[in-house]
Amino acid sequence: MASTSDIRNGLCIKFNHDIYKIIEFLHVKPGKGPAFVRTKLRSLTNGKVLDNTFSAGHKIDEVRVETQNFQFLYAEGDQFHFMNTETYEQITLDKKVLDAPDLLKEGTVVMVQINTETELPLSVDMPASIVLEVTYAEPGVKGNTATNATKPAKVETGASVNVPLFINEGDKIKIDTATGSYMERVKE
Repeated sequence: MASTSDIRNGLCIKFNHDIYKIIEFLHVKPGKGPAFVRTKLRSLTNGKVLDNTFSAGHKIDEVRVETQNFQFLYAEGDQFHFMNTETYEQITLDKKVLDAPDLLKEGTVVMVQINTETELPLSVDMPASIVLEVTYAEPGVKGNTATNATKPAKVETGASVNVPLFINEGDKIKIDTATGSYMERVKE
């Protein structure tokens, strides 16, 4: 059993007869009254996001997880196939378990959290950023901009990302996987 002081991003807990992963938390100490922890939880079975508040010192039931590296092989409809980089064992995960499935490129290595009790995969942690090639971008017209003007661009995985006007087809860009937003252009 853990308490609210052990809450951190990525922690998996049992709550309301389901397993949830904490994606955001905030410790709040109001001037009057007891402290509490405001959390945002994502169900690992159906992907729904839930807001919940725990009072300070509340006991939470932590799920023991093991993290392993898996390489993304290919997608088949809503099923994504991964291979363990050490044992070469393959697993198939549903699209709703992934945080950013539209940014997943074949060959990308991700961290999969596995429940040690049931040996079932719980969640997939993407790398912090990923480099993808722009396959389609409308040309930016010089002069019709205000500050920080952006345009939509398609990347090699099929995702659409808002990029600055100077990005062209064939450019490689770095994308933040947590927000799905453009970070910088990569020169090779």
